[in-house]
Amino acid sequence: MPALAPSDIIAVVGAGAMGAGIAQVAAQAGHSVRLFDNRDGAAQAGIDGVRRQLEKRVAKGKMGQDEVDAIIERMSPVDSLDELADSRLVVEAIVENLEVKRGVFAKLETLCAPDTLLTSNTSSLSITSIAANLDRPERVAGLHFFNPAPVMKLVEVISGLATEAEVADTLYATAAAWGKKPVHASSTPGFIVNRVARPFYAESLRLLQEGAGAPATLDALLRRAGGFRMGPFELMDLIGHDVNYAVTRSVFDAYYGDTRFEPSLVQLALVEAGRLGRKSGQGFYEYRKQAAPVTADFASPVKAELPPLVIEGQPGVFSPLVARAEATGLEVIRHESISGQARFRLGGLTLALSDGRCATERALDEGLETLVLFDLCLDYGEASAIALAASANTDDASRDLATALFQRLGLDVAWLTDTPGLVVLRTVAMLANEAADAVLQGVCSAGDGDLAMQAGLNYPRGPLAWADGLGLAYVHRTLTHLHQSYGEERYRASFLLRRKALAGETFHE
Repeated sequence: MPALAPSDIIAVVGAGAMGAGIAQVAAQAGHSVRLFDNRDGAAQAGIDGVRRQLEKRVAKGKMGQDEVDAIIERMSPVDSLDELADSRLVVEAIVENLEVKRGVFAKLETLCAPDTLLTSNTSSLSITSIAANLDRPERVAGLHFFNPAPVMKLVEVISGLATEAEVADTLYATAAAWGKKPVHASSTPGFIVNRVARPFYAESLRLLQEGAGAPATLDALLRRAGGFRMGPFELMDLIGHDVNYAVTRSVFDAYYGDTRFEPSLVQLALVEAGRLGRKSGQGFYEYRKQAAPVTADFASPVKAELPPLVIEGQPGVFSPLVARAEATGLEVIRHESISGQARFRLGGLTLALSDGRCATERALDEGLETLVLFDLCLDYGEASAIALAASANTDDASRDLATALFQRLGLDVAWLTDTPGLVVLRTVAMLANEAADAVLQGVCSAGDGDLAMQAGLNYPRGPLAWADGLGLAYVHRTLTHLHQSYGEERYRASFLLRRKALAGETFHE
């Protein structure tokens, strides 16, 4: 379907940060925009705020004043919903209250033409519920922008039970014409992003609760090894714990208490204490001027004479570690014809990439005296930090040897307690698992699921593309081991991921 024409009038209901931002996006695309808010003066204030933001770009030489003036001229405040009657598209961006939204849509339906597209920017409420009592629910859809709307590229186009495909396709094309990256989603709790993202927070919260590592260390590992732009604790502090906890609780309740979305008592305690993150001055970190800086807990430099590094089997995804070892002049002996999972030997010490088992269990399973597991990295050639964990019988000398090896490869080393899946691996596996279930349940396609997480949350790679690259059999094995270790349904593997792993398929061709 074609996008709406620039000559079509766009209406936005709600002139807060999101509403004004959406109005700006539409005006920048050439549309005349009418902005309504039931608070006196709020619509004009919203437009004035857009002008101030754009004039900052003028001051930096990124826009011309003529362009700003033209955008603002296309934006008009209106005093009543009646003045939106000739709009081709209405975007509602008001309070997240189902009954209030239903009231607005009921009135809009009586005012606007039968072919007017009525959309909600809701991040959590059901589009099906919003449209349920209307005469034309097929014209209603979700158009979920991310904050700040002029900057963030992702737009979730959400279809309720009655939404016509033509409506969703027109909205998709229009969002693309506005310079956004749209994705299709069905109206299920959390849509794509707020559902699939839950494990990013949940796994680190659990690791913290279990004493596996401190927030600064876990954050650093997910940034410097996993390639994420922000770690989960600093991101939760930025979002606000009241908001992040509420979203988690909403998704958990909407899925009838599915433990995969279970909220964290650690985060609840912060909410109860009023430690909401940056906006309150304290969350997992302190933001007051007098607060001492917090650093990750990395191992002190270890000087040790390293024996030759023996590679048994095909290293595959962690081949860049071998290249880094050779680049340092370390003697490397390859026994790549050996079958089974690849691993390193350093004297009498065995080192291997985690597969979701804790080191002690894997050492017993494989008949090893000592074992050190290392974590997944987005790119072992570029990573600057790595997590390690050791089996119960591993002595200090062996730990020092492992530390010295990875430090020689140019990596800061964080020792965690012996925890299944370490940090990056279990996070990536659980993100891929949730994305796979979203695809299985018809929430989105694999491509849209990956695009949503990259464009909406700046993930370094789409979870399903990442799983494809690692090998679905490996990801499934990791999830199976996590499930066995904890004995919780939280870690059950998605049927779709399991089926594709067994068939040797991928999510992307």
